[in-house]
Amino acid sequence: MLAVAVVPAGRFQKTRVSKATFMTLEVVKVALLTYPGGQRRSLCGLSIGRMAEDVGPGVGVRGVDDGSGNLVDQRNLRTAAWGGLIGTALEQYDFVIYGTATAIIFNKIFFTQADPAIGVLAGFATYAVGFLARPIGGLFFSRYGDRLGRKFVLVATLFLMGISTFLIGALPTYEQAGLLAPALLVVLRLLQGAGAGAEQAGGVVLLTEVAPREKRGRYAALVFVGASAGTALGAVVWILAQLLPPDQLLAWGWRLVFFSSAFVTVAAYVLRRRLRDAPVFEEAKREQKVEVSPIRSVFTVGRRPFFRTFALNIGGNTQSYVFQVFMGSYLIQTVGVDPRLVPQALLVGALFGCVSAFVTGSLTDRFGRRPVIIAVAAFLVLFPAPAFLMLDTGNPALVVLVIVIGFVFAAYGTVGSQGAAFAELAGSRYRYAGVALGREFSAVLGGGIAPLLSGVLVQLTAGWVGVAIYMSAIMLVSLVTAIRMPETRGRDLRLEADA
Repeated sequence: MLAVAVVPAGRFQKTRVSKATFMTLEVVKVALLTYPGGQRRSLCGLSIGRMAEDVGPGVGVRGVDDGSGNLVDQRNLRTAAWGGLIGTALEQYDFVIYGTATAIIFNKIFFTQADPAIGVLAGFATYAVGFLARPIGGLFFSRYGDRLGRKFVLVATLFLMGISTFLIGALPTYEQAGLLAPALLVVLRLLQGAGAGAEQAGGVVLLTEVAPREKRGRYAALVFVGASAGTALGAVVWILAQLLPPDQLLAWGWRLVFFSSAFVTVAAYVLRRRLRDAPVFEEAKREQKVEVSPIRSVFTVGRRPFFRTFALNIGGNTQSYVFQVFMGSYLIQTVGVDPRLVPQALLVGALFGCVSAFVTGSLTDRFGRRPVIIAVAAFLVLFPAPAFLMLDTGNPALVVLVIVIGFVFAAYGTVGSQGAAFAELAGSRYRYAGVALGREFSAVLGGGIAPLLSGVLVQLTAGWVGVAIYMSAIMLVSLVTAIRMPETRGRDLRLEADA
């Protein structure tokens, strides 16, 4: 039943209508649009033609069809964009402050009995634990992302990550609690990783689904703009923390860095609590197109998009965490640069990364997903060896240049160009599960072990050659996958079939 209130012309109340009523309105709209003179007419101050454009069958929100049958609600789109950006900023902020602490702090307070080099490797091992937990988080939250909605997962993971990061700052040191201290660090790192395992996938899928078809690339890339902003924020906080005398930094300064995550958590929640799931998802839910077990669907009928997402992500994810995490310890332990240069270089790189993610996402809207993904991957196959040659000079300008290029291409050029493609590769029945599982399983074998494996390779080969070969080889996997993948730009997200 449709209740119509007489309101001033051009203004309408949000209304829930049945499918039959919606079709009636469509007929009336066509009749009005074809009225002699081609002018849309008003009836009792109510433009029925416009009303028919602004409502959809069974949807109580205003939306505009983007040409693919997807109703775009501009207000929800803005909320989703900001919510995705800030929420992912928190995730990356948590990971960056942990990664930086691993390189300069944790070996001195949690692994004090070990040789400095072994202490750094132990810190990277706890870093890798967080990545091992990511597919666990992806598996757990995938059960709900395709059932209860993307918003539920985004709010739940936000608090899981924020609380875990805050509690790391409250941990006792090795001197205070012995082996209990690093054990608790591992537990909290596991929880932090589990939350991160569903965070980015939820943001990418939601933004791809709510965005207009011709702008999906740039909107999905906002998730990674947020990630880059989180990296920049983490670098700023560490730069400020390093202004403290070294003894105070080790005593309590590092704790404030982790406590600061509370502010980002609250800011992200304020935005995310107002989110609504996309009409594409709600339609699939109403028509029971969502499978009872999205995870089972991924591994039975959705293996192809899963493996494509896995292979596309693993190269960039590996190189991203080599540049963001491993190179900090390499520069300090092997090259011998001033430790203060590392967060400064990360800050500059992250600022460029914000631009890179958005630009590459926008380029995929103009030229297609495949050409941009291929171009970025091809560059990264060739870049590792020249990068280490420049780093070994110890020249601050060259160090910053390498980190910036690493951020522009490896850290954010890859994901910025791939974000919308991940969501478009999978069918509507298990889209969230496919993206989450493909990305997070690849993150374990990519960024999760990359800093640790790179540290081992440096020790085994007495230099960077092994690391450069490792980076190029794994990026080659992503390049070949990109060449063989289908073009997905503009794909109808309501389709159950995979691309």
